[in-house]
Amino acid sequence: MKQYSIVLALSLTLISSLMTAQTASSKIIEDFKPSVLNQPGKEFPQVNSQGYARFRIEAPAADSIIVSLGLGGKKGGTKLSKGADGVWTGTTAGPMDEGFHYYHVNVDGGTFNDPGALNFYGSVRWESGIEIPAHDQDFYALKSVAHGNVQQILFPSKSTNTSRRAFVYTPPGYEKEQSKRYPVLYLQHGWGEDETAWSNQGHANLIMDNLIAEEKIKPFIIVMTYGMTNEIKFGGLKNFDITPFQTVMVDELIPYVDANFRTVAKQSYRAMAGLSMGGMETRMITLKKTDVFSHYALLSGGLYNPEDIKDKSKVKLIFLSCGSKENPDGVKKSATALKNAGFNAVSYVSEGTAHEFQTWRRSLKELAPLLFKE
Repeated sequence: MKQYSIVLALSLTLISSLMTAQTASSKIIEDFKPSVLNQPGKEFPQVNSQGYARFRIEAPAADSIIVSLGLGGKKGGTKLSKGADGVWTGTTAGPMDEGFHYYHVNVDGGTFNDPGALNFYGSVRWESGIEIPAHDQDFYALKSVAHGNVQQILFPSKSTNTSRRAFVYTPPGYEKEQSKRYPVLYLQHGWGEDETAWSNQGHANLIMDNLIAEEKIKPFIIVMTYGMTNEIKFGGLKNFDITPFQTVMVDELIPYVDANFRTVAKQSYRAMAGLSMGGMETRMITLKKTDVFSHYALLSGGLYNPEDIKDKSKVKLIFLSCGSKENPDGVKKSATALKNAGFNAVSYVSEGTAHEFQTWRRSLKELAPLLFKE
């Protein structure tokens, strides 16, 4: 296969060939700006106020280029058109959901990342990322407020015969208030991602900083570690064994965190949450380890039934969420059934989003004020 030198850029002029994919009833507003997730100094790709994304790729020798956003109106993504100068251009056929999206570029069957965009670990590889500005993005914006700290830790794991990595968010003031102890939320990523996801794609630290600054939550620590999920191929969840990760989480990571951070090392001050497959892990572990966690949260990650939980007295909160394009009825019905059975259960549906990070950012914003209220 030929090797192509690929440089991605965004066309600043209106190109008539880009309009062919648009519906007759839709008109693109030409107010495109570089994505906030572009590499420093790179103008491409760009997004507009309607949520369209536009791409420009210099690859004179290529025969076919497709951007894998999946919104091109045809199966396989957004097909780009080649100009006489060897530059490929294209715009998504419709607006994308607000928030963060992974993507990559297929050039004659080969998979490449966009050199104009920052990379994020997802789909079991480093993917390019693009951000569609959201109407409610203020809650995860970088503001002039006191900021917490996200640090990498390496903790010993006898069960896996290695040191493992986690990222720990400590709230503003943690370093100064040496006598204060904090509850802990163990927050899990989804399939194809790793322990960097909640900080990089999810902006969990900024969400926390802003909520704390607004005095909407009591400060707590967040711990994010790899869920040992990516060895399972997509669609093969029936083969996933929770036991190895449960051992790492309960017997190795939690004791390490309690020994090295100022935590309140009690079940009533410990929560577990996860998105997608991380939610599945959360469900499995919390049902087995009721003496370890008291607050449970599944973000697009399944449901609890009242009969699943044997000791109601040990559960302080059950939080269930998803996007409105996922399973909102199921989430609401499950929460209602749990409430009727006497549980403190809360449901949340992110309007206009699907199985994506804007759903989970919003979910964390709704979840955080409910945690550790007593």
